Amino acid sequence: KEISMIFQDPVTALNPVFTIGTQLRDVIRFMEGSKRNMTRDSIRRRAIQLLKEVSLPDPERILRSYPIQLSGGMCQRICITTALATANELIIADEPGTSLDVTIQDQIMRLLEELVEKLGTSIILISHALGAVKNMTDRVYVMYAGSIVESAKTKDFFAHPLHPYSQGLLLATPRLTGGGIKEGIPGDVPDYSNPPAGCRFYPRCKYAMPICKDKKPPAFKVDEGHEVACWLVQNHMVTRS
Repeated sequence: KEISMIFQDPVTALNPVFTIGTQLRDVIRFMEGSKRNMTRDSIRRRAIQLLKEVSLPDPERILRSYPIQLSGGMCQRICITTALATANELIIADEPGTSLDVTIQDQIMRLLEELVEKLGTSIILISHALGAVKNMTDRVYVMYAGSIVESAKTKDFFAHPLHPYSQGLLLATPRLTGGGIKEGIPGDVPDYSNPPAGCRFYPRCKYAMPICKDKKPPAFKVDEGHEVACWLVQNHMVTRS
C-alpha cells in the first residue's frame, strides 16, 4: 500500500468502460475510506482535490468523463493522481512521457518533479529521457539487456560515465545545440532468450577483449558510490569521458 505505479501508456492504464470518477473513487475508497470512515461525498471532494493538485481544469467534468474523451496528457495526469492517492513512500514511474508529444512530455515530467518535492515521496524513474533523469534523480542505475552495468550518484554519472554503454548512451542523446546526435551505438541489442555468455554489451563494444566474450564482469567499485560492471575497470583501461 506504500508503493504505486505510473505506466507508460496512460490510455491503456485506465479502464475504458468506467468514468474517471468511478475509477478514482474506487482507489480512494480502497486506500483511504476504511481508515477515515469517508462518506461518498467526502470521497468525491478528495477526488476533486487530487485532480486540482495535478493542475487539471474543470475536475467535475473530468470525473464524469471516460478515458477516450480525454487527451493523452490529461489521462497521464489522472494516472499520476491515482498514484498520489495510493502511495505514501514510493512511486515507480515507467517511461511516464513516452507515449506523449514532446511538449506534453515535458509538462508531465515537471509536474512529477514538483509533486515529489512537495509531498516528500521517493520516485524510481525508468526512462530513456536522460535530461529528466539528470534533473529529477539523486542516483542513476544504467541497465543494458536486463543487467545493471553502472551505478553512481547522478552528478558523478553525468560528469564521468565509465561503462562503454553509458558513454555511448550519452553520445547518442539528441542535443538542441551542437549538431544533434554526436555518435550512435553500432549493432543491435542481443536476443534476450539467448544473451551472450559474458558481458551482454560485448558484441557492440569497441573496447571488447577476449574475457568479455566468455565471462560476465562483476560490479567493480571505482569510487565511493560508483560501481561499473566492466573488465576495463579492473585493468584500469577505462577512461573518464
